Amino acid sequence: MAEKRDYYEVLGVDKNADDATIKKAYRALAKKYHPDMNPGDKDAEVKFKEASEAYAVLSDAEKRKQYDQFGHAAFENGAGGGYGGFDFSGADFSDIFGDIFGDLFGGGRSRGRSNGPMKGANLRTRVNMTFEEAVFGVTKEIELNVKEPCPTCKGSGAKPGTSPETCTKCGGKGQVVFSQQSFFGTVRNVQTCPDCGGTGKIIKEKCMDCRGTGYVSIRKKYSVEFPAGVDNGQCKRMSGLGEPGQNGGPRGDVLVEAVVGSHPIFQRQDRDIFSTVPMSYAVACLGGEIIIDTVDGPVVYEVKPGTATDTRIRLRGKGVPSLRDPKSRGDHYVTLVIQVPTKLTHEAKELLKQFDQMTDDSLNAAEKFRASRKEDNSGTADGAGGKKKRKKLF
Repeated sequence: MAEKRDYYEVLGVDKNADDATIKKAYRALAKKYHPDMNPGDKDAEVKFKEASEAYAVLSDAEKRKQYDQFGHAAFENGAGGGYGGFDFSGADFSDIFGDIFGDLFGGGRSRGRSNGPMKGANLRTRVNMTFEEAVFGVTKEIELNVKEPCPTCKGSGAKPGTSPETCTKCGGKGQVVFSQQSFFGTVRNVQTCPDCGGTGKIIKEKCMDCRGTGYVSIRKKYSVEFPAGVDNGQCKRMSGLGEPGQNGGPRGDVLVEAVVGSHPIFQRQDRDIFSTVPMSYAVACLGGEIIIDTVDGPVVYEVKPGTATDTRIRLRGKGVPSLRDPKSRGDHYVTLVIQVPTKLTHEAKELLKQFDQMTDDSLNAAEKFRASRKEDNSGTADGAGGKKKRKKLF
């Protein structure tokens, strides 16, 4: 037989590896090389047995100590029932194979749920609110279908005058143990009792009102208080209003999602607000006061003379409050855009022409350009007295 490899090398772990690391390494190798996952592959079978032998030694504190001291020689005189003369009979693989058998055998093992108290499931709902309501906070009313203990059977699920009986299959434990043949013999596994569903009780005569569930659904109204600064998609948690727990466990929670409507003027980014405000050409040139709408109401702002279009200004503290500190607010950023009038009286047009003539005379700029080109094209000199005319551009 070929010389055995070092057990640590087989599992691919350091000699100082802890138990969790060793177990993780073996689980990965067991899944990769298990014969059921590699039918007919003799090489995979050998590697699986080799990894299992290594794990059987290194997962046992006493055997690992012997191996670290004497190496493979510590087990050369073993019972000889296992791979390479090693005896697996004392090794406990139930824990690790309980983790992987469900994958290896297509769900042959399912983990049994705990028979202790379990918290109920959470419920989710949504509520609409305006942009301003989200900024400053709002209280909304919601309606939910809530499960409450059945008044007829007092939550037992059994017909009045009867009581749930102890499940005979699991003996009231809610779990059953079954055996499964593995590569190393019989492995014991645990799963939820299929008869009682893990409750440990069997209801033979069910309550007609709740159909044996122990609960009835009723419609209830709740007030939900959203803090200032809540954003679209954020949830308010209402503890203890969700689905009932199991085996005495607490109820789940209700998560109420905020659905914030859009605003015709404002846009929000985190705690900042953005908007665009028009200003007249006169205000842009001469400066002056304009009115800016904010979530707190209109404010007066002084525009500086010569302000260009698309200038952005900041209104400090006019944004969205912080969820953690309502006194701390973001800012409001305003983009100033020059508004061009579309309807002018004859008098206004004449005044605008006069204004243009007194500044850069932009209205006549094109005419002046064409005139200058005509003067250039009218020249006849070409070299030393030549009569060839220049090509006209217009």
